[in-house]
Amino acid sequence: MDAAPTSFTELPSDPELFVPVPFVAGTDLGYGDRPEGAALSARELDKRRVTQCALSRICGVCGSGLGRPLAFVGSKLELDRMAFHFPPSHVECAEALLRAYADVAEPVLGVDAAPADWVLVTTASFEFVRANREDLDRRPTFQPNGLLSETHTR
Repeated sequence: MDAAPTSFTELPSDPELFVPVPFVAGTDLGYGDRPEGAALSARELDKRRVTQCALSRICGVCGSGLGRPLAFVGSKLELDRMAFHFPPSHVECAEALLRAYADVAEPVLGVDAAPADWVLVTTASFEFVRANREDLDRRPTFQPNGLLSETHTR
């Protein structure tokens, strides 16, 4: 497993999208959901890393420990549901991620909208909720316990 935490500027780059690949997308070869030798990708989240971020309270972008406030990035639909798929991040990491992904025109990082339509919210705490058998979307979610702030990218 790769060393974490990693500063935003040291994150590896997605060879197709030319954006940084955050910790939660799997930043080392042969770990998690990606087969050995597969190229790094910012298209999907690594399920093991999602759980690691939740249980160890580490940033989904850089992999270091979280304090408060916590930031979540996601679609407007995720905000409406108060259930995000991308793990909590440092506010600075979330802002850097939004800037780096501003020109990506397709959904990435487990979010169902292109980054131009994402929101950034801050909170003091969250619940990690795993999907039930009956849920259509089997991915776990991060549910903030109230919002401190909300910023729309558009």
